[in-house]
Amino acid sequence: MSDKEDKPKKKKGGGMLMKIVMPLGLLAVGGGGVFGLMAAGVIGGGHAEVKEDPNPKLVRKGEVDPYAPVAKEGEGEGGGADVEGEGGSEFRTVYYNFPEDFTSNLKDSEALLQVNIAASTRRDYRVILWMKKHELAIRSAVLIAIADTPEEDVYSPIGKDRLQKRLTAAINKVLTGTEGFGGVDAVYFKTFIVQ
Repeated sequence: MSDKEDKPKKKKGGGMLMKIVMPLGLLAVGGGGVFGLMAAGVIGGGHAEVKEDPNPKLVRKGEVDPYAPVAKEGEGEGGGADVEGEGGSEFRTVYYNFPEDFTSNLKDSEALLQVNIAASTRRDYRVILWMKKHELAIRSAVLIAIADTPEEDVYSPIGKDRLQKRLTAAINKVLTGTEGFGGVDAVYFKTFIVQ
């Protein structure tokens, strides 16, 4: 017998299987790596989780406020949509009218001040919802601010302006303490009576 006959014959198909399996394995490993890098945001813009700022956003005129209540058909004045002017601020303003008057004595005085106020915000409707939700705490803070007002302040425009700023700060302090964000831009007097 010759040496050629003693050796087992090699199968020709074995090399072909390796040629198919190796590239598929490398492709799978490479694809997994690319997917991982994309998911982490390292390449391709990724799908990394972007945390949205939880604070109320400024709402431009004409933009839809996702937190505003949807008016039912036929409700509201004339049933029409809000109309924004083209001038002035680029942001829309929403007002919250406190339903009850605030009455308090003035600092070091026997005089009383009775006011009805409204607060404004240019941020989304969450600020209004928070004012409604925490109205009791806000009423208390406003009454304390009024009681800390000297009588001479309620007779001058400069003193009234100072009081408006202090009331705005008092409301924002309550909202920041309870919700983590204020958002009230200004307070306005609807009625103002000194007795």
